[in-house]
Amino acid sequence: MSIAISRLDPIRFLSFITAYGRFVRFCLTTATWLITGPAIWLRWRLLAPQLYSVGVASIPVVGVTGAFIGMILALETFVQFESLGLQGTLGAVINVSVVKQIGPVLAAVMVAGRVGGALTAELGTMRVTEQLDAMRAMGTDPVAYLVVPRVIACAIMTPILTVYSDLLGVFGGYVFTVVMNDVPATQYWAFSSAFVTWFEPTVGLVKAFFFGLSIGLISCYKGFGCRPGAAGVGKATTQAFVASFLSIIIINLVLAKFLNTISFFFFPHPPGLPI
Repeated sequence: MSIAISRLDPIRFLSFITAYGRFVRFCLTTATWLITGPAIWLRWRLLAPQLYSVGVASIPVVGVTGAFIGMILALETFVQFESLGLQGTLGAVINVSVVKQIGPVLAAVMVAGRVGGALTAELGTMRVTEQLDAMRAMGTDPVAYLVVPRVIACAIMTPILTVYSDLLGVFGGYVFTVVMNDVPATQYWAFSSAFVTWFEPTVGLVKAFFFGLSIGLISCYKGFGCRPGAAGVGKATTQAFVASFLSIIIINLVLAKFLNTISFFFFPHPPGLPI
């Protein structure tokens, strides 16, 4: 058994390296067309449907998710803070958590689930039905016409959806804390303004941009590389969501460490408590 596993490990490792190399080449091709081919992809008839599909059509699910996450976060922390007599400080805890971490991650996960799977299935179907080969035969690069507009739409609309998710998350936390549990609104917003500076929302938007970029690239890559048949398209869709989710978690960790290090240059001292 151990001998068989040792024989398979190098094969799997080489397969992983090969797949990673193909993905890097796909990303470089996309970046090349992004820089050199704006006359192709910067057309409203190509870009507008993707902006609508990624952004406008995702507003309901992102909004509902953000509002309920804000209320759930307030619900889970209120009892502990109330036992310590610190329920007035919940505004700082809830709003920092929402705009810096929870809002961007949840918005990106919703985009990966609702949009990423659809992009993979759409492009995978085009590959299975040989539409991509037909485009190449006519002298058209499908990356420029199909991939670049979708990646740009994901990179642009994910931060916008994050803003929407943040606002409703803050509103949900306010409703549960102030309206439902009679915490003074002045304390709630005073602690929020003391601890939520311009840097926290900026961190969330930077994360959201990279989340959207990774979702678009991974989803399109999986669609271009799916295997024939309905099973191949379904498997590619599942792989796209899993890979996108893992990339969100990894990027969040890396950027959190990097941006927290940068924050010390702007805020060498922690914010003080409101008087």
